[in-house]
Amino acid sequence: MEREERRRFAMIKIALVIGLAFVIQFVLSSFQMKNFNNEFVRLRRKGKVAIGRKSGGFHAGAIVMFRIDEKGIIQESRKIEGTTFLARVKDFPGFEGRYVGDLSVNDVEKSHKNLRKAVEDAALTYKKYMAGEEIAQPPSNFQKAGNVVTNLFNRRAGA
Repeated sequence: MEREERRRFAMIKIALVIGLAFVIQFVLSSFQMKNFNNEFVRLRRKGKVAIGRKSGGFHAGAIVMFRIDEKGIIQESRKIEGTTFLARVKDFPGFEGRYVGDLSVNDVEKSHKNLRKAVEDAALTYKKYMAGEEIAQPPSNFQKAGNVVTNLFNRRAGA
């Protein structure tokens, strides 16, 4: 009986540690989101903002923001990239005076691929917006996982 109680107590400890880790991650991520939101609002007050994003999963994700004028010419550019809560919004020079719709992955100096793809996504998002198309939200990790599980069940049911 004592052995079973020790196992139960160990499981409770593990569950508490996992729960605490989630709470800490949430709190620290909220600081990162606050930094991004403050920068976005600051840019938005000055004019239109084109945003590109590429999630990273186990690699560094990236979000770019381009403040543009009424013709789509970039006035100011900012980026946030990283895998931890320590990532902050920083200047992203080299794009001022360029048309946002013409940007591609080749316009970013050697950098990680998610930053390059985020710039490409900003151009694509801007073009879609200007064409009046709907801009779809990318699926979350939970939605992706749900799709994988659904596809597995559908394959087994069809087989």
